[in-house]
Amino acid sequence: MPSILISGASQGIGAAAAKLFYSQGYKVGIYDINAVQAQQLAEQLGPNAKAGLLDVANIEHWHATLAEFCQWAGGLNILINNAGVLYSGAFEETDIAAHHRTIDINVKGVINGCHAALPYLKQARSARVINLSSASAIYGQADLASYSASKFAVRGLTESLDIEWQKYGIRVLDVMPLFVQTAMVKDMDAESIRKMGVNLTPDDVAEQIYRLATLKAHALTPTHRPVGLKTKVLFSLSKISPQFINRMSNLWIAQK
Repeated sequence: MPSILISGASQGIGAAAAKLFYSQGYKVGIYDINAVQAQQLAEQLGPNAKAGLLDVANIEHWHATLAEFCQWAGGLNILINNAGVLYSGAFEETDIAAHHRTIDINVKGVINGCHAALPYLKQARSARVINLSSASAIYGQADLASYSASKFAVRGLTESLDIEWQKYGIRVLDVMPLFVQTAMVKDMDAESIRKMGVNLTPDDVAEQIYRLATLKAHALTPTHRPVGLKTKVLFSLSKISPQFINRMSNLWIAQK
């Protein structure tokens, strides 16, 4: 039975992915900073789900989590780096601790997960790492500066490791959704969310994660998967439009 470990899996996209993979016969690791909520979801799913505490910014948590999970599951086939935080508002009006926490979780958390999981992934056939990037990694977003920067870092790490880990037979991919109907976007202070809307559900993103996890990966499989029509349009335009056009369009999105 294949196994998957998901960070930030107690709610939102992570929980939707856990439910989907469980329904498809996977052993599922549901790990989150909110261990109580993670355990509740595991109990709801059944005996092939295991939950635990994971602070993704803590590398020791990762080592302990992976050792525990892989002993229980018999190995690791797929890692989903889903845990993330979002702070919105003017850059200078956002507390510096919030900027630092964004990097600690969204960037260091993904680096920690990839680094700690590699020894286990190398032992699996057709192993995958699927990272949660964002449409905010297409062009830097006003009022989401640190979040956008963190997702650009995830995008870059994904591209780098997808090449570097080819020698191990491991694909490293990401999904890039626009705003998703989760607790993360509630009370968000950014004009972009008002103009672009929140049209995606956690299930929409989970379905794309599942497709990436189960497709036959080869050299022509794209590293990035935009999720939703608006993200696909923005992603495509960013590759062909002059830089000043991209800047002007994102300036319009940001203007109140």
